[in-house]
Amino acid sequence: VIYPPHSKLTDKEKTNICYLSFPDSNSGCIGDTQFCFRFRRSPGRKVSLCCFLDQLDRDLPVYLKKDTAYYYGYVYFRQVRDKSLKRGYFQKSLVLISKLPYVHLFRTVLKQIAPEYFEKSEAFLEAVCSDVDRWPPPIPGKILHLPIMGVIMKLRIPTYRDKPGTMPVLQNIHQADAQISMALPTVHEVDLFRCFCPVFFHVQMLWELVLLGEPLVVMAPSPSESSETVLALVSCISPLKYCSDFRPYFTIHDSEFKEYTTRTQAPPSVILGVTNPFFAKTLQHWPHIIRIGDIKLPGRVPKQVKVKKLKNLKTLDSKPGVYTSYKPYLNKDEEIVKQLQKGVQQKRPTEAQSVILRRYFLELTESFIIPLERYVASLMPLQKCISPWKSPPQLRQFSQDDFMKTLEKAGPQLTSGLKGDWIGLYRHFLKSPNFDGWFRSRQKEMTQKLEALHLEALCNENLVFWSQTHTEVETVDLVLKLKNKLLQADREQLPVKTDTLQKLQAHIHDIILALPDDLQDILLKTGTT
Repeated sequence: VIYPPHSKLTDKEKTNICYLSFPDSNSGCIGDTQFCFRFRRSPGRKVSLCCFLDQLDRDLPVYLKKDTAYYYGYVYFRQVRDKSLKRGYFQKSLVLISKLPYVHLFRTVLKQIAPEYFEKSEAFLEAVCSDVDRWPPPIPGKILHLPIMGVIMKLRIPTYRDKPGTMPVLQNIHQADAQISMALPTVHEVDLFRCFCPVFFHVQMLWELVLLGEPLVVMAPSPSESSETVLALVSCISPLKYCSDFRPYFTIHDSEFKEYTTRTQAPPSVILGVTNPFFAKTLQHWPHIIRIGDIKLPGRVPKQVKVKKLKNLKTLDSKPGVYTSYKPYLNKDEEIVKQLQKGVQQKRPTEAQSVILRRYFLELTESFIIPLERYVASLMPLQKCISPWKSPPQLRQFSQDDFMKTLEKAGPQLTSGLKGDWIGLYRHFLKSPNFDGWFRSRQKEMTQKLEALHLEALCNENLVFWSQTHTEVETVDLVLKLKNKLLQADREQLPVKTDTLQKLQAHIHDIILALPDDLQDILLKTGTT
C-alpha cells in the first residue's frame, strides 16, 4: 500500500523499497525493530516542492542539506508469532520515505503511529496524513510544533549560523487542551556512544577512514545496528559533509549490488551497512571492515581490542572488531578512551558519553579544517581589485604546495595537541571526495560573495551620469546587464543587502527615464522592471 495514493514511485524505486523494508531472515528480529535505509532516486524524475525546499536548504548546515539523488526510508518493522497466519508470524513494515535526513524526528513519528497502524490499518494513515498536512514548513532555526495523533512534537531544525556543538534546550510543556508536548533534543543525531561502544578504542582511526572517504563495511546482526552505526560514522566528521555514498542498510537485492561488490575494480568510496552472512564472502576484498555484535551498553569497562587482520575475517561469525591493515596518520589520543572508560565505571548516562564523544570529534575535525579554511580565504581577491566596469575578478587557484607551506606556522598544532603525520593526512585528504565536495561549496560561496561585492560597487557609482556621457547603444547594453545582475541575485540568492538591490533598481529606472521614449517603452517591458 502507498499512501497518499497519488505518490509516484518508479517500479525500480518500489522494488528497492520492498527489499530494504525487511530485515534479512538471519537477523531474527522478533518484536518491533526500527532502522533506516537510503536509496538512489530513479533518474529523470520531476521533483515537486523542489524550489520550495531549495530555499529552506540554503539556511541548513552543509551536512543536513538534501541530496537530490537520494531518498531516505525510515522503517518500523513488527514480527510477532501468530498461529492464525499461514507462516505462523505477523510480519509488517511501515515505511516513511523522505528527502530529509532527519533520522531522529522520523524515528519518533513512526514510534507514535506504527503500533496503532498495525492494529487499525489504512484508515488510520489517512488521519495521520491530515495531521502532517497541518505541519508548518521545516524552516531552519524556528521552534516548530508538529501535531501527530494527539501529541505535539516540539523541535528546532539547526541552521548554518549555529555554533557547531551547541543545541538549544526545548522544554516539555503539557498543553492546556490535554495534548501532550514532546520536546525533541535533536532532529538528526543518533546515539553516538551507543553506536561506537563496540569499537570505541578505534574511534580516532575510524574518524580518519571516514574523513578520507575510504571504502568501509559495517557488518552487524540487524538493520537497526547497521543503520545506526553507518549514520554515526557519517556524522563523526561533522561539520564537514560526508560527500560519498553511504547505505545504512544494504541488501543483496539492491539495484547497486553488482556495482558495489564487483572485484574487477577497487572498492568505491562508500560506507555500507550489511547484515547478510553472504557479504562476509562477497566483500572480503574490501580494505576496512567493522564487525559489530549486538549493541549493548557495557556495564563494565570493555577490554582493549586490537585491530584485526583482514585475512582473519572468514565469516559473519567472526569476533566483533575492526578488520583492516590501515596505519593511522595521527598518534592515538589515549585521553578520550580514558574519559569514556571512566564514564562507564561511573555509570555516566549514555547521552553524556555521546556529548563527550561528539565534542571530541568536533574539535578534531575543526583542528583539521581550520588551516584549509584559512588558506582558501586567502585565495579571495582584495576588495580594491573589484571594479564596477569590469567583470568580477576570479578566485586564485588552489595550490597544494602553497597550502602545505602554510602548515608550518598555521597548521593544526595551533588548536590540537595531537602529534603525528598531519601532512600525510592532508595529502591523502586532498585526493578524497570529501575535499572535492568541501572545496566546491567554498568556491561557490566565495564566487557569490565576489558577485555581491561587484553589485555593491555598481550601486555606489553615479550610473545616470555615466549613461549621459556614453552612446545610447552602450546605455541600453548597461541596462540589460544590470537587469541580468538583478535576476542573478534573486536566482542564486546572492548575499546582497536588500537596500543594495533597491538602489540598483532605482538606478535602472532613472537611466531608462533619461532615454528617448521609444527606447523607454522597450526597456520597461523587458526583464524585471
